[in-house]
Amino acid sequence: MQDDLYQYPGKELELFSTAKNWKQYIARLISPYIHGNVLEVGAGIGANTLVLFNNSVTSWLLLEPDKKFYDELSTLLDSKKIPAGCSAINGYLGDLPPSAKFDTILYIDVLEHIKCDKCEIAAATNLLSTGGKLIVLAPAHEHLMSPFDIAIGHYRRYSKNMLAGLVEDERLQLLASIYVDSIGLFASMANKYFLKQSYPGKKQIAFWNNWMIPLSRIIDPILSYKCGKTIIAVWQKK
Repeated sequence: MQDDLYQYPGKELELFSTAKNWKQYIARLISPYIHGNVLEVGAGIGANTLVLFNNSVTSWLLLEPDKKFYDELSTLLDSKKIPAGCSAINGYLGDLPPSAKFDTILYIDVLEHIKCDKCEIAAATNLLSTGGKLIVLAPAHEHLMSPFDIAIGHYRRYSKNMLAGLVEDERLQLLASIYVDSIGLFASMANKYFLKQSYPGKKQIAFWNNWMIPLSRIIDPILSYKCGKTIIAVWQKK
C-alpha cells in the first residue's frame, strides 16, 4: 500500500459489511482499548468505524489510500452517516505530519495488505502518544493462505510469533494476543483444501455470520482464545 495510485484489488468489503454478528463480536473484544484521538489505517468504506466508534473517542481519522473508497467515505461524512468527530484523508502514514499523535491506531484487516509490515508498525509507533494503543486484527495461520487471500491482495497471514516479531521498538508493550473465530477456522480450512474459492458467496457469508460466529463467541473463551481463523494483538506505548 505504498503507491499514490493505489487501488484495492479486492471486491469483498461490501460483502463482509453485512456480517453484523462478526463486527459486533470484534467490537466487543477491542472497543475497550479504543479511546481518545483515533487513527484507522485503511478505513475502506467505513464499515468498521460504525461499530468501533464509542463514547471514549475524542476524534477519529479515517486514512484510506484508495481514491474510490476515500470518495465513498467523504460521501458518508457529508451525509452524516458516519459519527460526528470523524474526518478522512486520502493517503498513507507518510502523508500525516510528524507532529500528529494518536491515542489509538487501528489496523483492521489491513496489515496483511502491506508489503513491509515491519516498517509500517515502526511508523505507527512514532505516531502513538505515550500510553496509546496499537491494535491489529488480521487473518491467522500462514498455512491457510488460499486463492481468496491472493485475490484480495494478502501478502501473508499471521501467527502470534509473526506479529510479535514485527515489533522492535522497546516502547511497545504487548497487552493481548488472541485467536478468535474457532468455528470459522474450519470454514477457512475447507476453502484452503477443498473448495479453493477466490471469493465466498453471499449465502456462505450469511451462514458463517449467522451460525458460525454465534458458536465461536461461545467456544472461543472456552478454548482460552487459543484457536481461530483471526488474530488480534494489542500493544501499549510506554
